[in-house]
Amino acid sequence: MTILLGLAIGVILGALGGGGAILTVPALVYLLGQNAQDAIASSLVIVGVTATFGTLSYLRAGDVHWRIGTIFGVTGIAATYGGTLVNRHVDQHILLIGFAGVMTVAAIGMLVRGEAPSAASSRQDYDHDDSRSAPMRSATSSPVDTLTAAERPATGTSLKKRRVFSPRVLLAGLSVGFLTGFFGVGGGFLIVPVLVVLLGLPMPAAVGTSLLIIAINSATALGARVTTADFDWAIVIPFTLAAVVATVAGKRIADRLPDRSLNTAFAVLLLCVAAYTGIHSAVQFLGGGT
Repeated sequence: MTILLGLAIGVILGALGGGGAILTVPALVYLLGQNAQDAIASSLVIVGVTATFGTLSYLRAGDVHWRIGTIFGVTGIAATYGGTLVNRHVDQHILLIGFAGVMTVAAIGMLVRGEAPSAASSRQDYDHDDSRSAPMRSATSSPVDTLTAAERPATGTSLKKRRVFSPRVLLAGLSVGFLTGFFGVGGGFLIVPVLVVLLGLPMPAAVGTSLLIIAINSATALGARVTTADFDWAIVIPFTLAAVVATVAGKRIADRLPDRSLNTAFAVLLLCVAAYTGIHSAVQFLGGGT
């Protein structure tokens, strides 16, 4: 059971770049019998390590905007603590209902946007070819070829710096960091839609960059819990190893599917989790459950 769950989580993280914490914590609690606090700590190890290896896989393919990912992740660290402080003053059922609402909005944004920009346009816009070899770069058209004469001065390094350090990236990092701390989840379900809808990354690049951000967030959150957490390594180790192996399969799935299919798959995952969370929490809240 542990290995099967790890394989499932790894495929989801590898293909979609999110959903790991959302699914790992319930799996550890309801299927493997851990209490909530231990499940959260174990999930940080499992998802963090898996996301790290997944990032390396996408990095080799040139589908990680590591500058955006690093800025995004580091910017969100402080906001995560702020969200955690606010979280303590809100009823848990209201939190989960709001959590479902945010997921629904993110899913709708993915669906409305439709097909993400092509991989070639992403490479042109963000100029992240420094992680690719020269032959692979020559396979795509030059950024200058696709721009007008008025736009050409903005290509190359100046374009890259402007996009990477744009207010949208910083604001997105702060917003996702706050919501991550507020709702107590890893944030992958929010990161991918933000990267696709607001920053215009195609799905493969959004997935790879999301995994980098998840790895940063998981390491930060784990550092705050490592001295008090109780890890059942008999569960954590095989779960993590299976998930790491499965990220390779997830990456291959992502490579073979068009951006629109990945967008739809991620949106459907968000809507399913949102529906369950919202209905379950609303019933408990209205019924006075704890």
